[in-house]
Amino acid sequence: MAGQWLLGNGGAPRGERPTAVLLAVHQEDEAGDTGPGTDVSLAELRRLADTDGLAVVDEVVQNRPRPDPATFVGSGKVDELAALAERTGADLVIADGELSPGQVRNLEERVGVRVVDRTALILDIFAEHARTSEGRLQVELAQIAYQLPRLRGDGRSMSRVGGGRMAGGAGMGVRGPGEMRLETQRRRLRQRATRLRRNAGELARRRERNRERRARNQVPSVSITGYTNAGKSALLNRLTGADAQVQDVLFATLDPTVRRVRVDEVLCTVTDTVGFVRHLPHQLVDAFRSTLEEVSRSDLALHVVDASAPDALDQITTVHGVLHEIGAGDVPELLVLNKIDTTPPEWVEALRRAYPDAVAVSALTGEGVNDLRVALAARLRRR
Repeated sequence: MAGQWLLGNGGAPRGERPTAVLLAVHQEDEAGDTGPGTDVSLAELRRLADTDGLAVVDEVVQNRPRPDPATFVGSGKVDELAALAERTGADLVIADGELSPGQVRNLEERVGVRVVDRTALILDIFAEHARTSEGRLQVELAQIAYQLPRLRGDGRSMSRVGGGRMAGGAGMGVRGPGEMRLETQRRRLRQRATRLRRNAGELARRRERNRERRARNQVPSVSITGYTNAGKSALLNRLTGADAQVQDVLFATLDPTVRRVRVDEVLCTVTDTVGFVRHLPHQLVDAFRSTLEEVSRSDLALHVVDASAPDALDQITTVHGVLHEIGAGDVPELLVLNKIDTTPPEWVEALRRAYPDAVAVSALTGEGVNDLRVALAARLRRR
């Protein structure tokens, strides 16, 4: 269920599923055409909303060269959005993009309901799915980084800076009660972030010691990475006999799971890591950097791809971009085309033509897993 952090104080009544209207800009090129990626992104936003326990009641889409700097969409679309929100009784509007604080404020004033963006939605999902103390710590750090520049006072009680007679003779720079509350909020959030970063540093040092211990024992490490919901945890379970959580939702696994396994007489550790998504919030990349370093420090990245996804090639590109961002772009990679049991054969063949060294498997049925074990052992021996 969507958290209070996302819904604010005016959430849906208890027991009811909060409702949302999606808002998107399909950016046109010079010829006036919109790319297919915008439709895919909006479909993914619907899945993200569903994962967070929200019911999408409608969506508003505008074709334009770029988002409006003041309200994300044009004035006419804002009026349409306001009427739609009132007619459907939506609890919030979710924009498919990252909104500036000014855009959020302007939209909320004109639409009359809470407005959030894709980043806030993903952060809320991460907060819901984090299970370990390290995962919760990292998510809270990301939330604070997102919140700090977006804090604002209540317009009805926020006093402006005064001076001279306005401030009772106290001089320039006297702050009203609203601004002092805002400063107090900022200070408390910064202090909390400092404590969290200190704890995160200790956890990162502990993780580094574990990696060094494995390196001294000459145990090669394999990191399972890939787009969210590609079947990484299911593949970990199939390879190692682990019992990692498997769900058909986005970001089901946030906390890394490490297992030892012997693959054709080669002993290695296999780590399941957090999945990626388009426009993964940079706050999350920063907060989860120590966890994501499991990939950059590994001997081999097992890149799992959902072969049944129509945008599988775009997902591969997205994952490569994030891996490069965290310093894992040079880690040797073995591409795994998963879910072939539900993928049209011609799609699998097209992907294999694009990536001839890829291994096609079904983590659900076990098809192709023996071939994967052979390929994995060969790559580890070559290292």
